[in-house]
Amino acid sequence: MIKLPVLDYIQHMINNTLTPEMCTHMQYPTPISQMLGITITEIGPGTATLQIDTSKEKHSNQQGTIHGGLLSELADAAIGTAHSTFIGEGESFTSIDLKINFYRPVFDAVLTAKASPLQKGKTISHYMCEIFRSDGKRVAMSTSTVMTLTGDKARGR
Repeated sequence: MIKLPVLDYIQHMINNTLTPEMCTHMQYPTPISQMLGITITEIGPGTATLQIDTSKEKHSNQQGTIHGGLLSELADAAIGTAHSTFIGEGESFTSIDLKINFYRPVFDAVLTAKASPLQKGKTISHYMCEIFRSDGKRVAMSTSTVMTLTGDKARGR
């Protein structure tokens, strides 16, 4: 097996150049992203862009707009993917908080979430994620605090 850093693995995943012997210490694509149809479209050190093609039939709330929980999951997935590019073998991380503001409704649209660090620390990092509709309009913005875990705190995660 060829064990790659998360960033390199995801770059191969995006470029469709993964080979069967390539692996990383984290699980990509994640099961929740596979179930929801979220894909990673761009990756860089501490940054990630994810997309989902939403529809009222699959993702709406009682008013017929795309559910805010799905937007929250998309932001959380983008932030987690961005932060995972900094995580080495034997390390893990967890979200401390996630705050999201909704700006306009979404109906049927491809949503794009762009996450980047506001502040990268050794243990505590802060991220921002903006979510855009297909027409380029911002629909939501999220911030999150992420804690990197090492040693005993990372074991078994």
